[in-house]
Amino acid sequence: MSRPLIAILRGLTPPEASAIARALIEAGVTRIEVPLNSPDPIDSIAVMAREFGQDATIGAGTVLTVEQVRDVARAGGRMVLSPNCNADVIRATRAEGMDSFPGVMTPSEAFVALDAGASGLKMFPGELIGPVGLRAMRAVLPKDVDCWAVGGVSADNMAEWRQAGAAGFGIGSSMYKPGDTPQVVSDKARRMVAAWDKVAA
Repeated sequence: MSRPLIAILRGLTPPEASAIARALIEAGVTRIEVPLNSPDPIDSIAVMAREFGQDATIGAGTVLTVEQVRDVARAGGRMVLSPNCNADVIRATRAEGMDSFPGVMTPSEAFVALDAGASGLKMFPGELIGPVGLRAMRAVLPKDVDCWAVGGVSADNMAEWRQAGAAGFGIGSSMYKPGDTPQVVSDKARRMVAAWDKVAA
Protein backbone atom coordinates (compact mmCIF):
# COMPACT_ATOMS: atom_id res chain seq x y z
CA MET A 1 0.00 0.00 0.00
CA SER A 2 1.46 3.35 -1.05
CA ARG A 3 1.17 6.08 1.56
CA PRO A 4 1.46 9.82 0.86
CA LEU A 5 4.68 10.26 2.79
CA ILE A 6 7.85 11.71 1.25
CA ALA A 7 11.11 10.97 3.03
CA ILE A 8 13.39 14.01 2.75
CA LEU A 9 16.97 12.73 2.89
CA ARG A 10 18.87 15.96 3.39
CA GLY A 11 22.57 15.21 3.81
CA LEU A 12 22.42 11.72 2.27
CA THR A 13 25.61 10.52 0.53
CA PRO A 14 25.80 8.18 -2.47
CA PRO A 15 27.48 5.29 -0.60
CA GLU A 16 24.55 5.03 1.83
CA ALA A 17 21.77 5.75 -0.67
CA SER A 18 20.94 2.15 -1.53
CA ALA A 19 20.71 0.87 2.05
CA ILE A 20 18.68 3.85 3.25
CA ALA A 21 16.27 3.59 0.32
CA ARG A 22 15.79 -0.13 0.97
CA ALA A 23 15.04 0.53 4.64
CA LEU A 24 12.43 3.14 3.75
CA ILE A 25 10.72 1.04 1.10
CA GLU A 26 10.56 -2.02 3.33
CA ALA A 27 9.03 0.16 6.06
CA GLY A 28 6.31 1.34 3.67
CA VAL A 29 7.68 4.70 2.48
CA THR A 30 7.85 4.70 -1.31
CA ARG A 31 8.44 8.39 -2.08
CA ILE A 32 12.02 9.50 -1.57
CA GLU A 33 13.52 12.96 -2.06
CA VAL A 34 17.19 13.92 -2.03
CA PRO A 35 17.59 17.69 -1.62
CA LEU A 36 20.12 19.13 -4.06
CA ASN A 37 22.07 20.76 -1.23
CA SER A 38 23.13 17.27 -0.11
CA PRO A 39 26.56 15.83 -1.03
CA ASP A 40 26.55 14.60 -4.66
CA PRO A 41 22.74 14.44 -4.76
CA ILE A 42 22.42 13.53 -8.44
CA ASP A 43 24.61 10.48 -7.84
CA SER A 44 22.39 9.39 -4.92
CA ILE A 45 19.27 9.86 -7.02
CA ALA A 46 20.77 7.85 -9.86
CA VAL A 47 21.70 4.97 -7.53
CA MET A 48 18.23 4.80 -6.00
CA ALA A 49 16.40 5.24 -9.31
CA ARG A 50 18.42 2.44 -10.87
CA GLU A 51 17.93 0.01 -7.99
CA PHE A 52 14.44 0.91 -6.77
CA GLY A 53 12.77 2.84 -9.58
CA GLN A 54 10.16 0.10 -9.98
CA ASP A 55 9.28 0.12 -6.28
CA ALA A 56 9.49 3.79 -5.34
CA THR A 57 9.21 7.31 -6.71
CA ILE A 58 12.67 8.86 -6.44
CA GLY A 59 13.23 12.57 -6.90
CA ALA A 60 14.97 15.75 -5.83
CA GLY A 61 14.25 18.60 -3.48
CA THR A 62 15.52 22.17 -3.28
CA VAL A 63 15.35 22.34 -7.08
CA LEU A 64 15.74 25.97 -8.13
CA THR A 65 16.66 26.02 -11.83
CA VAL A 66 15.63 24.50 -15.13
CA GLU A 67 19.11 23.00 -15.54
CA GLN A 68 18.74 21.23 -12.21
CA VAL A 69 15.43 19.82 -13.42
CA ARG A 70 17.21 18.35 -16.44
CA ASP A 71 19.93 16.87 -14.23
CA VAL A 72 17.31 15.14 -12.10
CA ALA A 73 15.54 13.77 -15.18
CA ARG A 74 18.80 12.41 -16.59
CA ALA A 75 19.47 10.66 -13.27
CA GLY A 76 16.12 8.87 -13.49
CA GLY A 77 14.20 11.04 -11.05
CA ARG A 78 10.42 11.15 -11.26
CA MET A 79 9.53 14.09 -9.01
CA VAL A 80 10.83 17.56 -8.30
CA LEU A 81 10.18 19.54 -5.14
CA SER A 82 11.16 23.17 -4.64
CA PRO A 83 11.10 25.58 -1.70
CA ASN A 84 9.67 28.26 -3.99
CA CYS A 85 7.21 28.79 -6.82
CA ASN A 86 9.07 29.18 -10.12
CA ALA A 87 6.84 28.75 -13.15
CA ASP A 88 9.79 27.95 -15.45
CA VAL A 89 10.93 25.14 -13.15
CA ILE A 90 7.39 23.77 -12.92
CA ARG A 91 6.92 23.77 -16.71
CA ALA A 92 10.35 22.21 -17.29
CA THR A 93 9.59 19.49 -14.74
CA ARG A 94 6.30 18.60 -16.40
CA ALA A 95 7.92 18.69 -19.85
CA GLU A 96 10.38 16.04 -18.61
CA GLY A 97 7.47 13.85 -17.53
CA MET A 98 8.09 14.32 -13.81
CA ASP A 99 5.74 15.37 -11.02
CA SER A 100 6.18 18.93 -9.80
CA PHE A 101 5.62 20.03 -6.19
CA PRO A 102 6.55 23.72 -5.86
CA GLY A 103 6.70 25.41 -2.50
CA VAL A 104 3.89 27.87 -1.85
CA MET A 105 2.83 29.90 1.15
CA THR A 106 0.06 32.13 -0.20
CA PRO A 107 -3.00 31.73 -2.43
CA SER A 108 -1.28 33.89 -5.06
CA GLU A 109 1.69 31.52 -5.24
CA ALA A 110 -0.62 28.52 -5.24
CA PHE A 111 -2.56 29.71 -8.28
CA VAL A 112 0.62 30.67 -10.15
CA ALA A 113 1.91 27.14 -9.50
CA LEU A 114 -1.30 25.51 -10.67
CA ASP A 115 -1.43 27.66 -13.81
CA ALA A 116 2.11 26.47 -14.64
CA GLY A 117 1.04 22.83 -14.31
CA ALA A 118 2.04 21.82 -10.80
CA SER A 119 1.11 18.25 -9.86
CA GLY A 120 0.48 19.28 -6.27
CA LEU A 121 1.39 22.01 -3.82
CA LYS A 122 4.11 21.88 -1.19
CA MET A 123 2.90 23.96 1.75
CA PHE A 124 6.22 25.37 2.91
CA PRO A 125 7.40 26.24 5.46
CA GLY A 126 4.77 24.21 7.26
CA GLU A 127 5.78 25.62 10.63
CA LEU A 128 4.67 29.09 9.50
CA ILE A 129 1.56 28.12 7.54
CA GLY A 130 0.25 25.65 10.10
CA PRO A 131 -3.02 23.74 9.87
CA VAL A 132 -4.96 26.99 10.35
CA GLY A 133 -3.31 28.56 7.31
CA LEU A 134 -3.82 25.44 5.22
CA ARG A 135 -7.49 25.29 6.12
CA ALA A 136 -7.95 28.89 4.99
CA MET A 137 -6.17 28.23 1.68
CA ARG A 138 -8.12 25.03 1.04
CA ALA A 139 -11.30 27.12 1.08
CA VAL A 140 -10.27 28.80 -2.19
CA LEU A 141 -8.17 26.11 -3.90
CA PRO A 142 -9.69 23.58 -6.31
CA LYS A 143 -10.88 20.57 -4.33
CA ASP A 144 -8.87 18.10 -6.41
CA VAL A 145 -5.52 19.79 -5.68
CA ASP A 146 -3.27 17.84 -3.33
CA CYS A 147 -1.57 19.94 -0.65
CA TRP A 148 1.50 18.44 0.98
CA ALA A 149 2.60 19.81 4.35
CA VAL A 150 6.39 20.07 4.60
CA GLY A 151 8.21 21.35 7.66
CA GLY A 152 7.24 20.78 11.27
CA VAL A 153 5.21 17.64 10.61
CA SER A 154 5.40 14.96 13.28
CA ALA A 155 3.45 11.93 14.39
CA ASP A 156 1.90 14.13 17.08
CA ASN A 157 0.40 16.77 14.76
CA MET A 158 -0.28 14.68 11.65
CA ALA A 159 -3.97 14.29 12.54
CA GLU A 160 -4.41 18.07 12.87
CA TRP A 161 -2.80 18.65 9.47
CA ARG A 162 -4.95 15.93 7.94
CA GLN A 163 -8.13 17.48 9.29
CA ALA A 164 -7.07 20.82 7.80
CA GLY A 165 -6.86 19.27 4.35
CA ALA A 166 -3.31 17.95 3.94
CA ALA A 167 -3.20 15.13 1.39
CA GLY A 168 0.31 14.04 2.38
CA PHE A 169 3.50 14.99 4.15
CA GLY A 170 7.16 15.62 3.43
CA ILE A 171 9.16 14.49 6.45
CA GLY A 172 12.79 15.29 7.12
CA SER A 173 14.62 14.64 10.39
CA SER A 174 11.74 12.57 11.78
CA MET A 175 12.57 10.13 8.98
CA TYR A 176 16.29 10.65 8.35
CA LYS A 177 19.19 12.78 9.50
CA PRO A 178 22.87 12.44 8.53
CA GLY A 179 24.52 9.61 10.42
CA ASP A 180 21.35 7.56 10.86
CA THR A 181 21.86 3.85 10.18
CA PRO A 182 19.41 1.96 7.97
CA GLN A 183 17.94 0.40 11.12
CA VAL A 184 17.35 3.80 12.71
CA VAL A 185 15.73 5.03 9.48
CA SER A 186 13.57 1.90 9.36
CA ASP A 187 12.37 2.47 12.92
CA LYS A 188 11.62 6.14 12.25
CA ALA A 189 9.81 5.34 9.01
CA ARG A 190 7.68 2.66 10.64
CA ARG A 191 6.60 5.14 13.31
CA MET A 192 5.55 7.67 10.68
CA VAL A 193 3.75 5.00 8.64
CA ALA A 194 1.86 3.90 11.76
CA ALA A 195 0.93 7.52 12.49
CA TRP A 196 -0.38 7.95 8.95
CA ASP A 197 -2.36 4.72 9.07
CA LYS A 198 -3.98 5.89 12.30
CA VAL A 199 -5.09 9.28 10.96
CA ALA A 200 -6.15 7.85 7.59
CA ALA A 201 -8.32 5.11 9.12
